Amino acid sequence: MARWHVYPGLDELTERAAIAIVGGADQALASRGEFHIVLAGGNTPRGIYARLADMGVGDDRWQIWFGDERYLAPGHADRNETMARDSWLAESAIPGKNIHPVPHGPTPEAAASVYAELLAPIRQFDLVLLGMGPDGHTASLFPGHDVGESADAADVLVVRDAPKPPPVRISMSAHRLSRARQVLFMVTGEAKRDAVSHWRHGQSLPAALVTPPTGVDVFMDEGAAPGF
Repeated sequence: MARWHVYPGLDELTERAAIAIVGGADQALASRGEFHIVLAGGNTPRGIYARLADMGVGDDRWQIWFGDERYLAPGHADRNETMARDSWLAESAIPGKNIHPVPHGPTPEAAASVYAELLAPIRQFDLVLLGMGPDGHTASLFPGHDVGESADAADVLVVRDAPKPPPVRISMSAHRLSRARQVLFMVTGEAKRDAVSHWRHGQSLPAALVTPPTGVDVFMDEGAAPGF
């Protein structure tokens, strides 16, 4: 089940998303004393992270995970981790030990295995942030690839021959991303309109295969919203 939220522009979407993240954190901290959040890459999340930095969000009760990562060396400018650190995490009060980047092992399979071991104790995320591409992909789960939506899927997948560079990625599976109390998609721009329309009409896009028990919230700007 998807709940569709349309905002006039990117600025309001960014503000609403930041507020939703803070609200999810407050609820998790009040209930469980920890907040496990999965971060996404991309330009729209970058703006949201910058807003969280402006708000002074995050402390030693926050635990940071990454839904996917490019198979690149730590510190590489194109890693999602690098973007998140530069736009928010480095300025936050979240200690380094609470930030859990996807490792860069000797092989992608080794890196995926290590990340799966790190994730194993986490039964359920509090909040998962995701974007969506014009082809309906989310994280590094692309059409025509194994996205790991079945209950017996591995938590972490190696993605080869990705249709956008770099070709090798490491991604949480759709099933693992679905093990969350809240999932928030951030979708902006007219290039995403067709994918949103296909999702609304029941097409089996990778984004639509992330199905947490509580459903997902899709935050869109007017450019991405077809006929809402």
